[in-house]
Amino acid sequence: MSNSKQRIQDELSFVLHNYPFRETSLVIEVFSRQYGRVPLVARGARRPRSVLRGLLMSFQPLALSWFGKHELRTLHSAEWQGGQPQLQGTALLCGFYLNELILNLMARDDPHASLFDYYQQTLQRLAQETDHAFTLRCFEKHMLQELGYALPLEHEAGSDKPIVSTQTYRYILEHGAIVETPDATQGMSIAGKTLLDMAADDYRDVNSARQSKQLIRMLLDHYLAGKPLHTRELMRDLQKL
Repeated sequence: MSNSKQRIQDELSFVLHNYPFRETSLVIEVFSRQYGRVPLVARGARRPRSVLRGLLMSFQPLALSWFGKHELRTLHSAEWQGGQPQLQGTALLCGFYLNELILNLMARDDPHASLFDYYQQTLQRLAQETDHAFTLRCFEKHMLQELGYALPLEHEAGSDKPIVSTQTYRYILEHGAIVETPDATQGMSIAGKTLLDMAADDYRDVNSARQSKQLIRMLLDHYLAGKPLHTRELMRDLQKL
């Protein structure tokens, strides 16, 4: 039986986005652990006395139950699970950036339990740590790999030859890293150390941090196919991100 025809009970989820639906309802896009990204209609959620009104917040773990036969399913109940600190300031903006990435890159009804777990861990890190740039790089990389976008970092493209930290490479979209030559123009010039640091989620080196940001931006722009990220525009003035 397809997911859209099942009655789903108490599924751990996060709200990614919501928008008004008819006079008193909301449509919420949720990221659920077992069913992926799912659109739900929360009937009456905009009424002042609705029990759902204060529950359907982003960045808070919820146990959601829903049912329906169509693409847009109906929310039956929601229970707050707790344990997630509130995001504030720059961390809050970073959280909206994560949500926008998921909304634009993840297909509906495509489960990614390990990415869900990593998303939840990343929200914890954003709430507790101060170096949000490193946290974002880690999530961006893991998200691309989890969704099936090739991101080889430890070997040269098309071979088992390991990346050498002292070598300079050209990173080519949907291909990988090749040794840079004097006449090379395709792709992005990048240090072998940066690629290895990215593989290890280590962004302490200033050059690795700078180049990894450039590489991830190039990859995201390619896979987003021209879709603008509004949160990225808001963060543009925050150079450390």
